[in-house]
Amino acid sequence: MLRAGMVLVVGWFAVLLTAGAVQAAPTGPDDPDDPTQSAYIAERLRENPVYISDQLPREVPRSTAPEFAGEARRLSVPVYVIVLPHSALGHDGAGLLAGVHDRLGRRGLYIAVSETGLTGVQSYGVSVPGAKDASSATLYELPYDATARETFRHFVDVLVSGKAHQRAEAARAAYGGATPSDEPAELHTSPTDRENQSFVTGLAVTGIPLTALLVTVYTGQRHRVRRALATAGRVPAPRGGPTRGGPQGGDPGPFPGARLIPLGAAALALSGVLAFTASQLFDDTTSGDGSFPTAADMRARIDRVSDGLRRDPLYVDPESPSELDAAERAHLREQLRSLDIPVLVVAVPTSLDDESKGNTELLAKSLHDRLHRDALFVIADPTSGMINLANHGARIDDTYLIELPRDLKYSSSADPRLGPRLERLLSFVAKAPPAAPGHVPYVPPRPEDPVKAKALHGIFAGDFDAGLLTGTFLASLIFGLVAAGCAVGRAVRHHVRPAPSGPARAPEAPDKPSLSWLRRTAREEVDALTTALESSASLSEEPRRRAWECLDAAALLIDGESDGRIDADATPADLACAIVLARAGRTAIREPAASGHVCHRNPLHGTARRHRQTRPAGGGRAGSSPVCGPCRVVPGAVLELRSSEGAGAGSYVPYPTLPGPLAALGDGAGIDQLTRDVREYFGVH
Repeated sequence: MLRAGMVLVVGWFAVLLTAGAVQAAPTGPDDPDDPTQSAYIAERLRENPVYISDQLPREVPRSTAPEFAGEARRLSVPVYVIVLPHSALGHDGAGLLAGVHDRLGRRGLYIAVSETGLTGVQSYGVSVPGAKDASSATLYELPYDATARETFRHFVDVLVSGKAHQRAEAARAAYGGATPSDEPAELHTSPTDRENQSFVTGLAVTGIPLTALLVTVYTGQRHRVRRALATAGRVPAPRGGPTRGGPQGGDPGPFPGARLIPLGAAALALSGVLAFTASQLFDDTTSGDGSFPTAADMRARIDRVSDGLRRDPLYVDPESPSELDAAERAHLREQLRSLDIPVLVVAVPTSLDDESKGNTELLAKSLHDRLHRDALFVIADPTSGMINLANHGARIDDTYLIELPRDLKYSSSADPRLGPRLERLLSFVAKAPPAAPGHVPYVPPRPEDPVKAKALHGIFAGDFDAGLLTGTFLASLIFGLVAAGCAVGRAVRHHVRPAPSGPARAPEAPDKPSLSWLRRTAREEVDALTTALESSASLSEEPRRRAWECLDAAALLIDGESDGRIDADATPADLACAIVLARAGRTAIREPAASGHVCHRNPLHGTARRHRQTRPAGGGRAGSSPVCGPCRVVPGAVLELRSSEGAGAGSYVPYPTLPGPLAALGDGAGIDQLTRDVREYFGVH
């Protein structure tokens, strides 16, 4: 009886001790082979306060952990940073952060970051004023292309600035509920941006200089016409003989080469300046923050999964929320052991940021190469629910696997659970016929190198050539529009200009003009005749011929250098003759029926209206000479010009005594005769 009582007491003590041990044990799974997400992350943080998932090597390489740690040290409290795929963090990461803290049991600021930005911020046992505001400011102030490292650095910058609340309020006011056009400017140049930059550069390098060159040449040519240096082929070319260095018969010829060469050189220089400026403005060489994964970063997940598969044919990603409970895992392991063919089940998420760039076939091949083990790989994505098969050496008929039912491969609303679908899949595989000897597995293409994937081509590549062609086309289009606009403007001015009514007012005609007056008036009169000819589309043939011959003769007299300026050695007689010709040409346009003679006493008076009887001073028969209206009533003074001796400083003498074509007007010659005399004087026949 005593012995039975002692046994009973010892048994009660054992029960109490066992219950106490269970009560004192920390929360979490008892099976170290199947840790929960929180337990796995907590264990990693116990080793290093910054944990970066190996599932994002292309976006957040694990080798950047020291940079995250360096930013965390700027804060005055312990900081634990978790970088996971957004799908593994949930909506705001708060649940994961709480679970990790419970498992880790350490005070500090816990921060969850994903490839999309800052996901969660929680403080446990420490006071961090402004942490939530810094999180809000970071959310609103950064554009969508900010990397995880830039996001974390910005969060720390705001938090240590001491103005987290003010910045959060300002950011909410500026970007809260923002439309895409209101978002902050992007931080990085994307490949699409670089193509646009190359196109715009090509457009500017050809379009701007070529437009400037064409418009400059066009306006210069128009200026030459307006300066009476060309008649644009409207007068027949002379029969022979060169002019005094000027154009022949009103033909302006091509744009002077002496001017075209420097204009072309200036256009090329402008093109070079634009190209250099573009190369300095668009100097980005990568589309990210400059961090690139190492070889160890790219194989980290393959190493982790391979190590797990060496111990167990079922591998469930510990970084992600588990879609398989303990009972489902146990049942799947039993099925795997019962199969006649080797099958490995890998339940891991895939994305474009992982080492395989989301290609499950490439993931399976990498695992096969690392394990050196033939098997049928089953890649189950717990995030999307999709299941993919890849056969690498297992003796199973691939055509049978192609007929995998859709409800096994894809998740559906009828049965979204991953566990039951994997169980049915293994039952389906168990019925597969063996493969014929000599099966060669499919070799997927290698993914793009992560460094090359983010590298940007040079500014003078890509769409640069397309920009060059488009710039040439636009320059031609703009030039055509400018020329058409000028033509329309001239036509409008011609139509709105009131037609002359009656004789024009008497021109200015001094008896003894100075050289400066002659040069100034010659320029003004020739310009006026050029303008009148440009807007005289409806003029009849005879007045048009006389006007153009007058303009051509005037140009021969005063601009033999063809430089658009009056010659420095033009004599007073030549200047006066050019004035008379220009005024006669305008009279032919304004009054087509007017006389072809000018006043013989002073040709600057203009058109002769009457003839007056004159008698030679030495006697003889009286003659008739053309005179203007006032000179018929009272003969005016004879025009006197300085002789050419003394560079314009000689004495005034009557114009008929001076050499040159002008003297013929003193004998009553007409304008047509004068234009012929000018051409003969300069050797133009």
